[in-house]
Amino acid sequence: MAGGQRARVTAVVLAGGPPDEVSALQPGAPNKAFVRVGGQTLVERVLRALRAARDVSHVIVVAPLATHTDAALALADERRPDGKRITQSLRSGLAGVPQDELVLVAASDLPVLTAGAIDDFVARAQRLGGEIGYGCVERAVHVAAYPEVPHTWARLRDGTYCGGGLFTLRPRVLPALERFIEQLGAARKKPWRLAKLFGPGVLAKYALGKLSIADAEARARAVLGAAVYAVVSPYAQTAVNVDRASDVALAERIIANA
Repeated sequence: MAGGQRARVTAVVLAGGPPDEVSALQPGAPNKAFVRVGGQTLVERVLRALRAARDVSHVIVVAPLATHTDAALALADERRPDGKRITQSLRSGLAGVPQDELVLVAASDLPVLTAGAIDDFVARAQRLGGEIGYGCVERAVHVAAYPEVPHTWARLRDGTYCGGGLFTLRPRVLPALERFIEQLGAARKKPWRLAKLFGPGVLAKYALGKLSIADAEARARAVLGAAVYAVVSPYAQTAVNVDRASDVALAERIIANA
C-alpha cells in the first residue's frame, strides 16, 4: 500500500432480527436496532461511527425490508434484507463483496461505539491477517471504563475477556462459519456434542483456567479450517451493547455522562 496507508474496508451492520424485550420498550420498533437511546436509534449510532471512521469506505446495513426507508438507515450506502437466521443476514450483507476482501462486521446495538475504536480494530485485524478476526476486550480495560456494564467473562491463561460487537472475516470463509454456527446451535444443550466440537482437552484447559488465546485460536482454526485470530481491542466501547431491557437505561446514563 502506497505511503504505508492501510486499505479501507467495507463494513456490514447487522440490524435484522425479530422484536425482543428491548424493542418492546418502544412501540413500533421492529427490533432493538431501531430503539432510541440518547435521542438516536442504536443502529444510527453505529452508522455514524462507521461513517466517521477513516478506514471504512463502504457501509452496508442488513435490516428488515420494511425499515429500508427509515431515516435511521440514511447513512448507509446500501440497505439489504435480513434473514430469519444471523447466517442468512450475514450472507445477504456479504453478497457481491470480493471473496478475499477483509470485511468489518458490526452489531447494531453498540451505543457508545466511536470512529477511533473502529479504526483501531481494523488496523489490528489487518496486522494479524487471517480470515476471521474475533473481537474481545480484557476485563481490566472494560471495568476501568464501564464498571457498571455487566458481561459474561471468559477466564483464560492470558487474562479474562468478554466478546465484543465487532469482527472481521473474508467472504470465502462464510460456508465454514455457517456450518460451525449450526453445529454450535445443535450442541448448545448437549455437553457431549460440545466436547466433540471443541475437543475435551480444550474444555478441560478452559475449566482449569489454563487455556490460552493461542490455544483457542488453534482449535478454532482446526474446527473451521480457516485462520482465526482474537482481535483484542483496548477500546471498551466495542463491547458495550444492549442485550436486555435494563441495558437501555444504563446506556442512556453512560451517554448522558460522556
